[in-house]
Amino acid sequence: MEVKLEVVKVDVPEGVNVILGHSHFIKTVEDLHEVLVNSVPGIKFGLAFNEASGPCLVRASGNDDELKKLAVENALRIRCGHAFIIYIRDAYPINVLNAVKHVPEVCRIFAATANPLQVIVAETEQGRGILGVVDGFKTKGVETPEDVRARKEFLRKIGYKL
Repeated sequence: MEVKLEVVKVDVPEGVNVILGHSHFIKTVEDLHEVLVNSVPGIKFGLAFNEASGPCLVRASGNDDELKKLAVENALRIRCGHAFIIYIRDAYPINVLNAVKHVPEVCRIFAATANPLQVIVAETEQGRGILGVVDGFKTKGVETPEDVRARKEFLRKIGYKL
């Protein structure tokens, strides 16, 4: 049996975050939609879920047409069964991630990021699966005292620390 590896680039527009995960049931679409709208007032999102049996369709939902279209396009590019992708605006993954993880169908989160994202996909004669992700860039060194100060200022500027 052969395995073909592919690196799939995921589009992450400026000002948008993406969550990539694995789930196990068609009801994922409705449950993720409910979790997102109930987690952050005013959140804008689009999500897509790749069915892994039956008609093997991309199932999609959301409250923002642009983000929903982006989710569908990238789900089709990834083409891995039971993978889901969520694009969010006017919120951060930290605002919704625990709620997403607690959806009964969710098995795993691969990434939650605004960085450039690549998905490492394996393909066999049966189908495709996500092996892992490349989230952002490689590490360049250790933070200096100035970097620590800048990090702490940034967290306070965006309201995540007092």
